[in-house]
Amino acid sequence: MNRRAFVRSASALAALSTVPAALAATRAAGRKFTLALTPGSIGVAVKTQRELNDLAHRHRFESVEPRGDELAGLAPAHVAEITADLKAKHLAWAATGLPVDFRKDDALFRTGLARLPRIAAALRGAGATRIGTWLMPSHDTLTYHQNFKEHTTRLREVARILADHGQRLGLEYVGTQLLLVGRRYPFVHTLAETRELIAAIGAPNVGLVLDTWHWWTAGDTVADLLTLTNDDVVSVDLNDAPLGVAKEQQRDNARELPAATGVIDLAAFVNALAQIGYDGPARPEPFNAALNALDNEPACAAASAALHRAATLVRA
Repeated sequence: MNRRAFVRSASALAALSTVPAALAATRAAGRKFTLALTPGSIGVAVKTQRELNDLAHRHRFESVEPRGDELAGLAPAHVAEITADLKAKHLAWAATGLPVDFRKDDALFRTGLARLPRIAAALRGAGATRIGTWLMPSHDTLTYHQNFKEHTTRLREVARILADHGQRLGLEYVGTQLLLVGRRYPFVHTLAETRELIAAIGAPNVGLVLDTWHWWTAGDTVADLLTLTNDDVVSVDLNDAPLGVAKEQQRDNARELPAATGVIDLAAFVNALAQIGYDGPARPEPFNAALNALDNEPACAAASAALHRAATLVRA
């Protein structure tokens, strides 16, 4: 889809989705999760939390990413103003990204870990409690067991700091087959394996980030989702896949907005979320070039329209 066609499509979707009363009825009937704006996941760039809150409110999102670094640099009075603005706009906090790189050398990991308490404390002060990160499904030099041990040790340290500040940590497995075979040694890439890693970490504040894309590419099922509870899930990503591409050839950075193609059974996924009572944020993360090329307003409009379409799939 070229840029002009994408803009036309986004505008049409936005026009069709201006039914807040119907949406409220759907949510009351079966949906507890919120429709989240995380700007980086749709190619949107903002300078402040207030600007992000305004975008979220204007485009009918229900939750918004907290900007941890920004909040950590603000005086308590300014944080209070932001949280008051959030409440006035009827927004909740979504999840933010983990500001610690645990996938590379120990020095980089320690540098990030040293910064974490300040950011986690700022998030707690603003009332935000969810942090997510992703797991690379292969490694150049570490075998599965070596990599599992390193992840367990490092993420346990992260989890302890976050627990001290009332934060939950979500781990997202990556099921994309091309990434699984992209390096010498495969690693965690399914829901079951991720739950094994979480059990080994042994911290009660560690759970899952679920993504329709990775759920589908990993070959996971609705039955797998129904083994979870709301407490197991920290955050959710909703995406679709391009038409005409075999699952094993799908590229991680070329996805579609939720419900765009129907390749992924989004209805089954969101109804499983509803069945387990999931009440956290759900964002799109399509890594879509056409979407990323849009300015902030049309990008937010397109993402919001797609999320609202996904919400209507939840049965009463």
